[in-house]
Amino acid sequence: MPKILHSPQQKYLNQFRTQNDELITQMEKYAEENSIPILDWQSSDFLEQLVLISKPKKVLEIGTAIGYSTIRIARLLNKNSEIDTIEKSKDNIKLALSNIKKSKLADRINLLAGDAFDVMPKLEKKYDMIFLDADKEDYENLFYHSVKLLRKGGIVVIDNLLWHGYAASSKVPPKYKVSTEHIKKFNEIFMGHRKFKSTIMPIGDGLGIGIKIK
Repeated sequence: MPKILHSPQQKYLNQFRTQNDELITQMEKYAEENSIPILDWQSSDFLEQLVLISKPKKVLEIGTAIGYSTIRIARLLNKNSEIDTIEKSKDNIKLALSNIKKSKLADRINLLAGDAFDVMPKLEKKYDMIFLDADKEDYENLFYHSVKLLRKGGIVVIDNLLWHGYAASSKVPPKYKVSTEHIKKFNEIFMGHRKFKSTIMPIGDGLGIGIKIK
């Protein structure tokens, strides 16, 4: 797959990476060996910076996978803060619960099992931060649900908005055409939404940041 950055640029940035958390390293290795998509390290670092800056008390994650970004967010939350994370895959839920137990952060993490379209309408909280990293075909509808759950002044973070670079390319492999069209349509909606001040940053696979202003 094409990368957003060229190899020399990526190699240069990689030298600054520091990761001393054994569990995080194990999860990265497991994800790579089993072809499980998780947030790349640069996007993860930036997401952590947003958590440190905004100090959210209530976070919602849509798409737990194995709990990688869940744990990276949870370990930076202040006392009495929490993250709700939604996952529909039974296999992923089992892995995520195991990793959450190992992280010793279970008191900050609520794993909500089920389809996000079933879970989100039942949530009654207002969130300070929402992180969306789910099926690309569902981004548009999941975003509309997120708008209702995010407080004014809250932050929404959305991964994969450049989608391996295909969102900005005229040549898209057949297996990515449908998902790319969904991403391109969603980007128009996201960037033009009147309730948000939004930007798409060329970090990782394209990270969308939106602040709810209305």
